[in-house]
Amino acid sequence: MPTFKGDEATNYDSRIQRLIPGYELLHDLTLAQLHTLFPESARILVVGAGTGFEVVRLALHNPKWHLVAQDVSEDMLEIAKSRCLEAGIQDRVSFLAEPLAHGKKEYEAVVCLLVLHFLPDDGEKSHLLRAIQSHLQVGKPIFLADLMKPHTPFEREAQLFACENLGLTSIGVERMRHNLTHEFFPLDRMRLADLLDECGFDSAKPYFQALGFVAVTSFALP
Repeated sequence: MPTFKGDEATNYDSRIQRLIPGYELLHDLTLAQLHTLFPESARILVVGAGTGFEVVRLALHNPKWHLVAQDVSEDMLEIAKSRCLEAGIQDRVSFLAEPLAHGKKEYEAVVCLLVLHFLPDDGEKSHLLRAIQSHLQVGKPIFLADLMKPHTPFEREAQLFACENLGLTSIGVERMRHNLTHEFFPLDRMRLADLLDECGFDSAKPYFQALGFVAVTSFALP
């Protein structure tokens, strides 16, 4: 899993939008659902909050939402803290710079976008999902987006072409080609369904897809 330290953290925001077609649309659609479900106050946990792009967007949208930004990269969260301070939302955002441990059910929603595919399916994925479920109130949603296994033999090449059209350099394309094969641990839909079931969630409801990237909503079971 990338460490997202130093330059990896500093350059993350400019790079990620060239790696994921529809990156901003994914966040727009996640926000739209949160807005619909929680028009008033809510406590929202953002897992893998990174540099705070989605945290700032959510906090600015609804001044009654309180957010907790979790990430294992202190460098990424330092950038997030600066962003929150600049946006004037620091009083409504808390930061957790450590792996997510099991906790009490204090959140109305969890957002976990583009995190799970970095974890191997050897217990690490389920460990994170179980930790998330322990924090989420019964019947409340997780918004989960990740790279999935390709549906066609040409999907990965189409992804790389799309990234190139978004401005990714030829070196970046080759790096992404390597990562798609060697650095990520994508699931197929059946395995994702099994994992959610094992970890205390109901069935996945898709709300976004851009080639290999898929986002789903699932709700915490008792």
